[in-house]
Amino acid sequence: MSTRLSFQTKFAYGVGELGTAIPIGLAIFYLLFFLTEVVGLSPTLAGTVLLIGRVWDAINDPIIGWLSDRTQSRWGRRYPWLVLGALPLGFFTFMLWLVPPLESQASLFVYYVLMAMGGYAAFSVVILPMVAIATELTPDYDERTSIMSVRSAANIIGSVVGLVLAQIIFSLVENTRQQYMLLGGASAIFIVVAIAICVVGTYGQYRPVMRTQPELSPHPMGRQLRRVFENRAFRWVMGLYLCSWVGVQVTAAMLPYFVTDWMQLDEQHFTQMAIAVQGSSVVLIPFWLWVTKHTSKQAVYFAGAPLALLGVGILGIVQPGQVGLMYGVGLVIGAGLSTFYLVPFAMLPDVIDDEELRTGERQEGIFISLMVFLQKVGIAIAIFLSGWMLDWAGQMGPGARLLVIRLLASALPSLLIFGGIYCVYRYPLTRKAHHRIRLQLERNRKQPQN
Repeated sequence: MSTRLSFQTKFAYGVGELGTAIPIGLAIFYLLFFLTEVVGLSPTLAGTVLLIGRVWDAINDPIIGWLSDRTQSRWGRRYPWLVLGALPLGFFTFMLWLVPPLESQASLFVYYVLMAMGGYAAFSVVILPMVAIATELTPDYDERTSIMSVRSAANIIGSVVGLVLAQIIFSLVENTRQQYMLLGGASAIFIVVAIAICVVGTYGQYRPVMRTQPELSPHPMGRQLRRVFENRAFRWVMGLYLCSWVGVQVTAAMLPYFVTDWMQLDEQHFTQMAIAVQGSSVVLIPFWLWVTKHTSKQAVYFAGAPLALLGVGILGIVQPGQVGLMYGVGLVIGAGLSTFYLVPFAMLPDVIDDEELRTGERQEGIFISLMVFLQKVGIAIAIFLSGWMLDWAGQMGPGARLLVIRLLASALPSLLIFGGIYCVYRYPLTRKAHHRIRLQLERNRKQPQN
């Protein structure tokens, strides 16, 4: 099995990730705002929709990961899930951005809870096997970082494509509800086409993996989950991922309110601000990949996280009228944000190798699903509390609401980024440590043949 990944494989995998990144990016930046300002749900109910959807999704993740590890078919463990999940994901993405002909808060709440639950479940069916494929394609330290950098860049580009698409639609269509309906429909088409390209373009290089996969664990899922949590390196990667992404997504959810309420600008500036953040992120991915090859994954995060910390810190003190400073802060945040995309999932394959050496079992699906599970629960709670605080502050008066928006956009993410830096400091798997693990695994795999 070749450890080098072809350009075709990387490109096709990146297209698949890009397709799934468009709807999730739109949800991060627009969904809370859409539910409160377009649909008309109260901030508390809108936050509850996201909480229920995320918690339901998080419950599904370990189950889907466990089942994915045990799937047996002529196409391997992962690809049947991608094929079966593509159309449902497209359908629920479209339905989520419709405004149904319902009047009461209760009926609207029920509709969006159902659409969120369906959409998030379909997303898990696709994204968990897709990430597992990336961890399995090659055992090489730098090639894994390379495919994860493709994944990171595709996620950022997907977010930018979604934002640009939104700006185009918003400029051409006047009716607000039609704007979001068209946005949902375009996203749904992107999803199905992108997943098809990913399946066709990566399957050829994945086929040798199907012949070399280790034995599955005979233990029940509950015991496997406990054993995964016993892995010290995984606990620190999990903490890093949780801290980094909860902070980022709280800022993203508050950004429309920050731009329109605090900065007193129209919605177009919000889209341009989000593009500035994501654009600087994707531009710097190749640079951070180069730094990783010459140093380590930890060093990259230590270099990038302070930039994000500086940016969100300054964001809290930007004043109305300082539009240029706001965009400059967005560029700085994006420079650090690119390491959040790259580092946690680049570390995960090394953790999976460590677990295989420790237990003799290799379970990518369980590891990935647990990371995503905890991230989703953390984000769901944070967004729910953000919606509740906006509702509460709105009752206290305009001044309180503006203060809460700034605190949620700046202070809370800053604390979480500090937590991520500490987690990377405690992460034990250096490049040398991983090299030793790979050598021992290769010796272990050769022993039965001697």
